[in-house]
Amino acid sequence: MRVLATSSVRILSPRLALAVLGILGALANPWGPQNARSQETLSQEVLSQRSDPTEKLSLWTRTKGKDWPRMLGVHYDSKNTETGILTQWPKDGLRIVWHEKIGTGYGNGVAALGRWLQFDRHGNVERLSCYEAQTGKFLWKWEASVVYQDAYGYNDGPRSSPIVDGRYVYVYGVAGRIACVDIETGKELWQRNLSSDYSVVPNFFGVGASPLVYNDLLIAMVGGSPKRGFFSRSATINDMPSAKPDGTGMIALDKRTGKEVYRVGNYLASYSAPIIAKLHGEDYCVSLMREGLLIFRAKDGTGEQFFPFRAKTLESVNAASPVVHDNKIFISEAYEIGSAMLEFTGSELKLLWRDEGMRSNQSMRTHWTTPLLHENRLYASSGRNPTDTDIRCIELQGNQPPRTVWSQRNRDRGTGMIVDSHWLWLGENGKLHLLKLGSDTHEVVAEMDLQLQPQPGSKEPLLTPPSWAPPVLSHGLLFVRGSDRIICLELIPESN
Repeated sequence: MRVLATSSVRILSPRLALAVLGILGALANPWGPQNARSQETLSQEVLSQRSDPTEKLSLWTRTKGKDWPRMLGVHYDSKNTETGILTQWPKDGLRIVWHEKIGTGYGNGVAALGRWLQFDRHGNVERLSCYEAQTGKFLWKWEASVVYQDAYGYNDGPRSSPIVDGRYVYVYGVAGRIACVDIETGKELWQRNLSSDYSVVPNFFGVGASPLVYNDLLIAMVGGSPKRGFFSRSATINDMPSAKPDGTGMIALDKRTGKEVYRVGNYLASYSAPIIAKLHGEDYCVSLMREGLLIFRAKDGTGEQFFPFRAKTLESVNAASPVVHDNKIFISEAYEIGSAMLEFTGSELKLLWRDEGMRSNQSMRTHWTTPLLHENRLYASSGRNPTDTDIRCIELQGNQPPRTVWSQRNRDRGTGMIVDSHWLWLGENGKLHLLKLGSDTHEVVAEMDLQLQPQPGSKEPLLTPPSWAPPVLSHGLLFVRGSDRIICLELIPESN
């Protein structure tokens, strides 16, 4: 049933004002002009005072399960370790726990500490909304104004997902604002606009790559350009063909204050969410930039390596995240060049194989969905447009190009996750399929069409396409987003 919010508390964004305190550039207290301490000092103090263990903040009453606190899950691989999923679905599909109208955007929310965090646009503000994950009860909202209009006619909302780290939530808006918010109260700790701070030339669809937290660092894809003269006009999407990078491809911020710690990569931004992966025993940030694959040590930005990988077409994007296993990195795109497999030797990125020839001969062409690795097989939706799209399984063969195990033409691009020895696949038109892993054929175990499913007590469809955000599973509850609604389904029944 639909859960209505019974209260609404508007959390205003703090305003920063310059203050003369004997030291030029000091910032006034954003929570009160009577205190002239800097925003950095305040943020550190607030974070240090919030010492309650996060488990005390949890609202979960369901006894089993794990949080899904960021894009692609805990290990950046869209794999869920929960078990006991329903494999025989009722005729009407999975039980609808709750659903709620949401704003404009393409990113899905995340589940942590018994809360569902949804980041969308409402009018002229970007809003982070917090709900009780099990009931849909509204808890609080944080808002900040936004100025952005999509040049290609897509919606004007955020493309990235929130990240939960302990008791703090980080959001990265479509126009480049990044902010830190307290998960219990919705109170803002800090914010800054990375697009203006680093002179980012607007990309084709705004800012879209979800950032990540590594230890005390918040690492974000920025891709700034040289600053323009004081009297020159601001950069627009029309400047993208001539945009030049300035060494700010990836920026690591102090997660407590937003202050820059290091920068790395002389490349522009893409729409591929960066990941952390273990390579030769060290944690590397692996990021598919606009121009190709960039890797570097996450702790300090050293050890930078790069491999060029982008279609020649100007209006092409890298959007799927890399897949890493045993020091090997799989990358894929949907425009013309297909996929490639690289090996990091410890000192260089070595090409093992790459697709050649026409798209019909390419092993995989992932658009905005990250392939799922199970054993030595990759599962994904392959294709740029619905007319040339299928879902497929390919088998990796060491240093040789992979073989196609099976492919199923469906004209329905999708995303998914691996859970309990199954591939849970969500098509952009609202079809939810459960497929068997390890099969040599396209074997559907269960299915549900959310577009054909009516809302409880209404004739309106439960889901309105497109559904481009990956599904989220936490504590047995499956969260799926359509264009204007978040839906919570029960995939794993709570045992007595």
